[in-house]
Amino acid sequence: MITSINVWPSPDASDGIEPLVELAFPVRGKSLPADHNYGLYSTLVGCVPALHQQTHFSLLTVAGFPDRQGEITLTPYSCFKIRVSVSQIPLVYQLAGKQVDVGKHKIQIGIPKTTLLKPAPRLRSRIVTIKGYMEPEPFLLAAQRQLDRLGVSGDLSIPINREGRPSRKTIKIKCFTVVGFTTAVSELSPADSLKLQTYGLGGKRSLGCGYFIPWKGGGDV
Repeated sequence: MITSINVWPSPDASDGIEPLVELAFPVRGKSLPADHNYGLYSTLVGCVPALHQQTHFSLLTVAGFPDRQGEITLTPYSCFKIRVSVSQIPLVYQLAGKQVDVGKHKIQIGIPKTTLLKPAPRLRSRIVTIKGYMEPEPFLLAAQRQLDRLGVSGDLSIPINREGRPSRKTIKIKCFTVVGFTTAVSELSPADSLKLQTYGLGGKRSLGCGYFIPWKGGGDV
């Protein structure tokens, strides 16, 4: 059982971590809970306990078609992604080929595709969580302070959802609900884009939060 979540150091441009790579692990199965952030992380750590001690480890959870009843249907393209330093590739590669349970759902983890991070002028994270900031305006101010600490220049925003409101998201960790917001940063230089993908924003990085990917705009927020 996971009793605590590993935490990235506070964003600081002087941390000087190794360049990261991204491993995309195909997932085969029928469905997963729509909110499977904690469940997937716990399952992966159960397979490779040393993941729990990795400071610079971030996870992007699995996408699928929502059934609007608390689950997603998996597709042939469903995968989860992990960003780690090059030296950690052998560690996370141990997940390949595992058949695991995420709650009551069985999935088969495939062989990952490994890629380098690539710059893009617009990035988006489905959910960024910053402790103590659960309203849009204070959240944006706190996120801007983190961007400033990183030395990243960009246009920070919370995309508007289908109801015309700032896109607020939640994840569950055991009996707790954590609040965050979909977050976009545009007008990024190539260097700042790579820096933001490397360091991210906010906390809960191992649970799928603060994981920035290239974004063309539109789509589900």
